[in-house]
Amino acid sequence: MAVQTVQSDTFTALETCFTAELAALIGNEPPRGHTPNRFLDLVEEVRDVLADSNLGNFQDASDDLDSAATYLTDALTEPGADQPALLARARTHLRDAIETAS
Repeated sequence: MAVQTVQSDTFTALETCFTAELAALIGNEPPRGHTPNRFLDLVEEVRDVLADSNLGNFQDASDDLDSAATYLTDALTEPGADQPALLARARTHLRDAIETAS
């Protein structure tokens, strides 16, 4: 149960920190209601929009978002995985993507 709490708290912190900035990258309003699936959907949507761009920095940001989506998915679906480490890696890629795209 403690691992699940750490995962939930950390995932919620990532959502809170990055949702508005990710949505702004593609000109959308942040989604309402925080759930892991909604946040992952947003990460993937932004990744796909940026990947379709002809701008190199957007494509680089898309690559970071692809890595972040992989780490987030693994943290949510892999029982026994080192979830704090996966979420920390996802955070790094989210931060790098936003910085690169801005």
